[in-house]
Parts: sequence; structure tokens; C-alpha cells
Amino acid sequence: AQQGCIREKAYGKQKVYFAAQEQLPAAGDAELRALDGDIAARSAEVQALQHRCRQMEAELKELSGTMTTPEVAQEIEALRRDCATYTEKLERIKSASNHVTPEEKEKVCSEQKLYCKEWRRRKRMATELLDAILEGYPKSKKQFFEEVGIETDEDHNVALPA
Repeated sequence: AQQGCIREKAYGKQKVYFAAQEQLPAAGDAELRALDGDIAARSAEVQALQHRCRQMEAELKELSGTMTTPEVAQEIEALRRDCATYTEKLERIKSASNHVTPEEKEKVCSEQKLYCKEWRRRKRMATELLDAILEGYPKSKKQFFEEVGIETDEDHNVALPA
């Protein structure tokens, strides 16, 4: 510090020492440009390496998510067993002699619609009749149903088919 090569600065109780800048050689413009070029080249190289690493990481994730050869073989075998089971089941169904013809099915469906329609009609008529009786009845609807012994669809959780 006494020779002037190192400078001293005091910040309160602390002292800081640093080299005197005047004694260091000055870098020329060509030298600075060469350093800038080196930095830019290395930065581009780092970016290229980072890009390549990201690509490899994505490829690794893709490959680790796929099945291995033994797993694929197991899956194929399981699918073949399932296929054989379904084929056997289909053959049993096709060979059965108790099929329902489309005419029989249509008849059953039309009968069901007719019965549901009749059910709705009778339920509506009964509800209207009971409501007319309940107009002059002093007690509640529930009490009336209990006294008369009427059981409703709702009591047995029964709903009309759609």
C-alpha cells in the first residue's frame, strides 16, 4: 500500500484493499473485440448444448413412458385370451335356439307402452278423485291415506318407466 501498487479505502471500521488501476496494462480495441467474439461464440455454444439437452430429455421422457418388449408381449397375450373368450361367448350366443324375434320384441315393447300409458291414466284419475275427497276432509292427506289404507307408488319407491 505504501508503494502505491495497492490502494486502501476505509468504510467505518472496515478497510478495503484493491489494486491500483493505473498500473495495469490497458487493453486495446482489437483485444476487447476478440474477447467479445470469444464470449459470443461460447454463449452460442452453451445455448446449442442446452437445446440439445432439452431435446434429449424430451426423448428420454417419451421413451420411458412407452412399454418394454416383455410388457408388450404380455399385453398381446392378454388381448388374445380376451379375444378367444369373446369369440367363444359369441359362438354360444349364435348357436342358442331361444332367440327373440324382432316381431316378438316389438310386441312386448308395444304392450309395455300400453300398460305404462294405462298406469299413468289410472294414477291421474285416482289422484284427481282423492284430491276432490280431500277438499272437504279436515285432516291431512297422509292421515287420510293411513285411515283408508291407500299405498302410493312413492311409498314403495316405484317410478313410471320413461
